[in-house]
Amino acid sequence: MSRSWLKRPADPEDASLPADADAAPSGPGHTTGPGGAAASPEAPAPSPGDALQDGEDDEDGPAPLGPAANLVVAIVVVALGGAGMAGSWSLGLGGLAEPSAGTWPFLISAAVSCLGVVLGATARSTRDTEVFSSSVWKVLAGIATMVLFVSLVGVIGFEIPSAVLAFVWLRFLGGESWRLSAVTSVAVVAAFYVVFVGLLAVPIPHLF
Repeated sequence: MSRSWLKRPADPEDASLPADADAAPSGPGHTTGPGGAAASPEAPAPSPGDALQDGEDDEDGPAPLGPAANLVVAIVVVALGGAGMAGSWSLGLGGLAEPSAGTWPFLISAAVSCLGVVLGATARSTRDTEVFSSSVWKVLAGIATMVLFVSLVGVIGFEIPSAVLAFVWLRFLGGESWRLSAVTSVAVVAAFYVVFVGLLAVPIPHLF
């Protein structure tokens, strides 16, 4: 009787071995694709620190000013405050019970000078300042119009200089519409006149 049709049973240990020598290696970082083909190793996931570092490198923020530039800015602020104090002194200071035309401008100018001193004291440690750009011209324009306003208040009163100052700041520095700038500037001056001249009787130079 022929026994050629009989086959040797498969060994369980042989079944766990790869079918050929090119079988995919096993272990961490290796996966097996369809049909037993070896897939490429998985790249490690980026850590949160790496992602934060990449985000900081991609940001193109303006470079901060140095200590010397910070000190120059502080000196300019102190000088502006001193000029305001001198102009307010010429208008008369009066007292707390009876304030004069220069009382409040003097106090505000003194506060500005104190802030300039603080800026100068922290010039070396300050890191949140930015280099000058095209927007600095708006700041200079605002300072120039404020100096012109102070020089005209004692001569022609506060009504016209205040209205012109508010209009220039709203329209040309703030980019508001012509109508909004005109209406707001007139309304602000009218409210200021009613409160400080009509109700409080503060001796501010005025035309009406």
